[in-house]
Amino acid sequence: MIYLDYSATTPVNDEVIESYSKACREYIGNPNSLHRLGLESKKVIDAATSQIASILNVKPSEIIYTSGASEANNTAIKGVAFKYKNRGNKIISTELEHSSVIGPLNYLSNLGFDVEFVKLDSNGRVDLDDFKRLIDDNTILVTIASVNSEVGIKQPIKEISEIVKNYPKCLFHSDMTQSIGKEYIDLSLVDMSSFSAQKFYGMKGVGGLIKKENIVIDPLIHGGKSTTIWRSGTPALPLIVSTARALRLIYDDFDNKLAHIKEVHDYLIDKLSPLDVDINSNENCINQIVNYSLRGIKSEVMLHALEEDDIFVSTQTACSTGNYSIAIYALTHDEKRSSSSMRVSISHLTTKEEIDKFIESLSKNIEKLGELRK
Repeated sequence: MIYLDYSATTPVNDEVIESYSKACREYIGNPNSLHRLGLESKKVIDAATSQIASILNVKPSEIIYTSGASEANNTAIKGVAFKYKNRGNKIISTELEHSSVIGPLNYLSNLGFDVEFVKLDSNGRVDLDDFKRLIDDNTILVTIASVNSEVGIKQPIKEISEIVKNYPKCLFHSDMTQSIGKEYIDLSLVDMSSFSAQKFYGMKGVGGLIKKENIVIDPLIHGGKSTTIWRSGTPALPLIVSTARALRLIYDDFDNKLAHIKEVHDYLIDKLSPLDVDINSNENCINQIVNYSLRGIKSEVMLHALEEDDIFVSTQTACSTGNYSIAIYALTHDEKRSSSSMRVSISHLTTKEEIDKFIESLSKNIEKLGELRK
């Protein structure tokens, strides 16, 4: 099997599974219970939270555990909108956001919030002049992902942050699901950031929202204190402990991992370029994602053709809806190109030999499917 869909989800590290299993076996008490077993469980969670905070350079009190990045995004966006609706009703975002951002924005728009989408430049990055034009004293939230999940475009988070600082009533949230564990990131640039453990070889079903401790939001889930007042529910001790382990492991020897990914990325681009495809990713994208569009072949057809050779890629982000990529359309304004796009996402585990087999299968199927078209 050749797995090239790491941006959708990653295989769980064996050591992470070990941490999860150990926590399940040895810490059975509810961390909110006052007896000894509960206190022991709470101590373990506090230690894991301190480790995560240290790695991400945030305070332990700023970590809100969620079921994943989708819940974290919803918590941030709805939490700010409902808490600060008396300050203003404008929210600024981009057309490149994940569906777990677009969804709540559409919901809030139906409730009367003014949702504006900033223009993008030719490389898919936020047009800072247009952003300055849009943002005003009525803006209560800016939510822009650090990295787009389909094309891999990196946004100028630092520059956006500097502009937002001129509007003290406005908060800056960033979906950093495709950044944390994949690149170095400065979380101090934003007021809130979302992440998911499954993107860095952790367990599915756990993620978090990093929220600066001075910010108050309306919780998405009410019903008592968990590890924080901002999200109710019994703390998922095994998931939290395993997330700390996953984060430690991914940032271990990180520079060498990034160097390997860069080498494999460049090799992939070199092999992909001569084929009958249009490459959508550019020099402003992270090396882990390469997006391309087929010419005259439906991406879903190619996906299943590659699957026959035990090669797994994706057509668009796994949580997308619709028959074409909104991100590719926003970037290219070409419906045919956006309906035939495919994403290859690599990791430090990807080898050049795997890329060779992928290119061999892709080339064979482009020729085969092209002949069927005639």
